[in-house]
Amino acid sequence: PKHIGSIDPHCSVANVVRDAYNMAKLLCDKYYMSSPDLEIEEVNASNSQQPISIVYVPSHLYHMLFELFKNAMRATVESHENSPRLPAIKVMVALGQEDLSIKMSDRGMGVPLRKIERLFSYMYSTAPTPQLGTGGAPLAGFGYGLPISRLYAKYFQGDLQLFSMEGFGTDALSTDSVERLPVYNKSAWRHYQASQEAGDWCVPSTEPKNTSTYRVP
Repeated sequence: PKHIGSIDPHCSVANVVRDAYNMAKLLCDKYYMSSPDLEIEEVNASNSQQPISIVYVPSHLYHMLFELFKNAMRATVESHENSPRLPAIKVMVALGQEDLSIKMSDRGMGVPLRKIERLFSYMYSTAPTPQLGTGGAPLAGFGYGLPISRLYAKYFQGDLQLFSMEGFGTDALSTDSVERLPVYNKSAWRHYQASQEAGDWCVPSTEPKNTSTYRVP
């Protein structure tokens, strides 16, 4: 795909969701020897027949989804360790006129309401702190995943929120503002060419006026 720097003008949201899920699944399988399945659904309000693609930074979207998947998988596996089958993680991707919304729902038994905001505090984690030097990437425990994910979302006029039902599960809602690329055609080109540059004290846009006729004799 053609990128403009780190920006993808046609970022496929579903593909980023699957990439983040697959990487989180590898970690979850390594630690727990099992992982929940993924169920993904797309709703494109402008064109229901087209997959959702937006102008975005794929690495930012991937990081947010990867952290959410890790938390959802860990909660699901630990709360259903005696179940014959793990409940799937459901992801809904909806594109409206202004916002892209991604909702991730798990059946990980949720967290108490009083702990929701603490989950976005740096260095706070419900998992034990991992030991360094043991090899391999830890699944959780450093306390930086959710705070940085919310920071990425807010950087592009979005947000990341958690809605939890203790005893059932958690919904993570990531809302991202849809970027509109400016139209550049002949009309726009004429507009840019016709614009007058402001004068500068060292490089004036016009020749200096002759003020000798206004001098007092």
